This record gives sequence, structure tokens and C-alpha cells, in this order.
Amino acid sequence: MTHEETPGDETPRSALPRDEAPHDKMPRNELPRGALLPDAADVDEARMALALKAAVDAAESGEVPVGAVIFHRNRLVARAHNQRETLQDPTAHAEILAITQAAAALGSWRLDDCTMYVTLEPCAMCAGALVLSRMPRLVFGARDPKAGACGSVLDVLSCEQLNHSVEVTSGVLSEPCGLVLREFFQERRRK
Repeated sequence: MTHEETPGDETPRSALPRDEAPHDKMPRNELPRGALLPDAADVDEARMALALKAAVDAAESGEVPVGAVIFHRNRLVARAHNQRETLQDPTAHAEILAITQAAAALGSWRLDDCTMYVTLEPCAMCAGALVLSRMPRLVFGARDPKAGACGSVLDVLSCEQLNHSVEVTSGVLSEPCGLVLREFFQERRRK
């Protein structure tokens, strides 16, 4: 991976010293001989791991552990976790907070060229927000058999009557994403 493509790296390319960006001298469509492109699944897993860290942060603050990150091309532009209890706001889901952060970071409500990574399948509200933000791609970890709106209970994102559809990749790091939720609710029941 190049420095610019490192998941979670928020350093703007222009802030790098010239000697750290030798690829600037290469034609755009060429890679150095022997360079390997990361497998798409590896990139998705690395970025989902960042969302999983946000979910753990949510659990540590007493929130349901759902985390979300948004990448614009190869740049992290948003990281959020559920904050419904903290903010006493029923809409303070990780996805909604991340979409708001990304729109502010990009200066546009249209989140073209963005991908959201979220640890739990979005609900109907969050799936609707993905459509309204024109997010082209969603990657989620664990399915939500009670409220999932990306194929489990509803399928908002592939509804042909809506003005936008979202490409969905599911099951990325599903085991650890599901485990953090199960452990959180087991601990809550013990109290």
C-alpha cells in the first residue's frame, strides 16, 4: 500500500515531504515494477477493523457497540459509534453520525466516491440515510435479524422505486462484529 492508501491515515498527501511520495513522479496509470495491489477483501477487512474499534469504544462508554467509518476514495473522513444514550437522541446511530461527519469533511451532502463500513447491518433509518446521501457502497459485518434493512428484515438499499441504489457487501469480519454485540448484551443481562 502507498502511504496515501493506509487505512486510518488522515495525513493529507500535500502534507507529506516530497521524498516520502516518490510515486508523484510516476505517470498516474503506472505502478512500480513488482508492486502488489492489495486484495479488495483485505482492504475491506482493514477498514472494518477500524469500525470494530469504534464499536468497542461505544461498549466502553455504555452504548450499544456499533461502529462506522467512511472512506472517501482512500481517505478516512468519518469515524463514529452509537451515542443514543449519551446524547439522548434516538437518531444518534453510528451510521447517521458518520454520514454527518463525512458531509462536513467533504463540504457536500452528496457522498459520491465514499464507502461506509459498519459493524452491524443498518436499520431502516440508516439505510434510508445511505440512499439520501448517495453513498455508492456499504460494507457491513454482522446481520441484524430483528431490524436489518439491507436484506435481513427489509431491503431498502435495493428498492427499485428509490432514486439511488447502494452496492452492498455483507459478512466482512462478521464473527468479531457479532461477538462484541453478544458480549455487550450478556454483560448487560448480568447486571
